[in-house]
Amino acid sequence: MEIQRDAYLQQLVLRKDNGMIKVITGIRRCGKSLSLSSDIATYFLCTLSNI
Repeated sequence: MEIQRDAYLQQLVLRKDNGMIKVITGIRRCGKSLSLSSDIATYFLCTLSNI
């Protein structure tokens, strides 16, 4: 089962070039690493392939 986190991904994308470090926080085992490795990586790989 995959949970879509489109709102969180959009917030990160909007703030990606502001020069600040982004920290993803949350309770244990809520999917922080999974969303970082799959959703965000997929987004940035797609944007790099469009360049």
